[in-house]
Amino acid sequence: MIAYEDSLIESRRQAIQAEIDTRKSAAERNRLGQFATPNALAVEIARYVKSVLGRTKGSIRFADPSIGSGSFFSAALEVFGSKRISSAVGIELDPAFADAARDLWANAGLEIVRGDFTRVVANGSCPPAPNIILANPPYVRHHHLSREDKERLRRLALKMTGVEVNGLAGLYVYFLLLATAWMEDGGIAAWLIPSEFMDVNYGAALKSFLADRVTLIRAHRFDPDDVQFGDALVSSVVLVFRKTPPAAAHAIEFTYGGTLAEPHARDLISREQLCQSRKWTVYPSHAKNDRRTLSDGTGPTLGDLFRVQRGIATGCNKFFVLDRADAKSLGLPGKYLRPILPSPRHLKSTSIDADSDGYPLLDRQLCVIDCNLPETMVEAKHPELWKYLRSAQSLGIMDGYLIGKRSPWYKQEQREPSPFLCTYMGRGSADKQPFRFIWNRSKAIGTNLYLMLYPQHNLAAMLRRHPNRAEAVHALLGQVTGHELRGEGRVYGGGLNKIEPSELARVSAASFLKLWPEIRPEVHPQGKLFG
Repeated sequence: MIAYEDSLIESRRQAIQAEIDTRKSAAERNRLGQFATPNALAVEIARYVKSVLGRTKGSIRFADPSIGSGSFFSAALEVFGSKRISSAVGIELDPAFADAARDLWANAGLEIVRGDFTRVVANGSCPPAPNIILANPPYVRHHHLSREDKERLRRLALKMTGVEVNGLAGLYVYFLLLATAWMEDGGIAAWLIPSEFMDVNYGAALKSFLADRVTLIRAHRFDPDDVQFGDALVSSVVLVFRKTPPAAAHAIEFTYGGTLAEPHARDLISREQLCQSRKWTVYPSHAKNDRRTLSDGTGPTLGDLFRVQRGIATGCNKFFVLDRADAKSLGLPGKYLRPILPSPRHLKSTSIDADSDGYPLLDRQLCVIDCNLPETMVEAKHPELWKYLRSAQSLGIMDGYLIGKRSPWYKQEQREPSPFLCTYMGRGSADKQPFRFIWNRSKAIGTNLYLMLYPQHNLAAMLRRHPNRAEAVHALLGQVTGHELRGEGRVYGGGLNKIEPSELARVSAASFLKLWPEIRPEVHPQGKLFG
């Protein structure tokens, strides 16, 4: 039972946490990656760590490299008791949380170090190495990190751990690696982090570290419909490992859904099998964990038949994408307007016809401004377009990241219309596809809410000879199971699925070759591997 005094402190902590959270907007908290661990979950994680320790009665040197208001320390007090915790340290960058944690827990023996953990550990000023780490690191996505910070973190991780981290990795990856380097050999860590690393290419370094460098004991992935942090929109996983090299025959317990104590499914996965797995979210097998892949890397895939490319990112759809009628009334020259599809939520059909100008036959026809003329020529030759473009300055659009990278800033990425598209995100369970495949017979391109599929090689040649087979191609795309699309993509909090071009390209295309053996790719799998 938690002591009465500690219970009162925990109640105060929750109130202070809520009050500090309200000082920042949701967008600011998202940028800073500040999503507090619910106390009940922190206690559950601490209890599992205690079960891993078993009958070991040694003292605990606790640490949390992103202490916040102290949810995990509160849990450690409840589960292990104050007498067993010989030392405790929390590191916190945010001054409001650092002060709150110091005021709340100083009498309980928690030392607060104010600062950025990644800098504290780099300059050797960290307190003595802990043997227990319980942590929910800041979920700061890579695009919120400056280029200088990314390079500093990548160099530091390589120096301290020997791991070369992909530049697309979030801050939580660096926290886990650097804190493990700090931790005492043989120590146990429990991390509550986003599960995205289990699926994506930029998570490969972390997966290799967990499989090869430490003894991963448990990976519990929460049901994506059960968002642990209501405003973070991430799907979460708890990783528990010991800082010791794994045994050759080691097996890891993968669990899914429910709670750590009572998961909906569990399975033991050998380390050898894990090292060979491209995606870890396929474990364990369970009806609700409907992430299955059919392609084993040797059979034909959609990438053999289609070039898959993301639609264009305009930098500001509200400015660059207009109603066709509005663009005409503004006098914008038609030669610098391209038909573009609306957001997928506005498409009622998966088959799009075209009018005589190539615009989609939709209730609302849209166009995107795309001009490669320098500003002086636009001003001289197309005054109405120049007038419209000049309004971007007062609207703050010129400050956008993408716009600052383009020359001229109103020239779009170049895409040809594609006959087939796939929506980039969506929901769906069981056999229901989370994404929709679109048959596009117009000249419209898509925004980055779509993946554009361009037939290539033998499939393209067949469609040139037999254009009437395009309908059958669309039908076969529509038969790809929801299980496989989710298996190749990734899932976020609330059950939102997303899929990238390289992931869609890995979906099996066996059904296409069964119907048309003549479109078989000319390069054999060995050729793809070594060529």
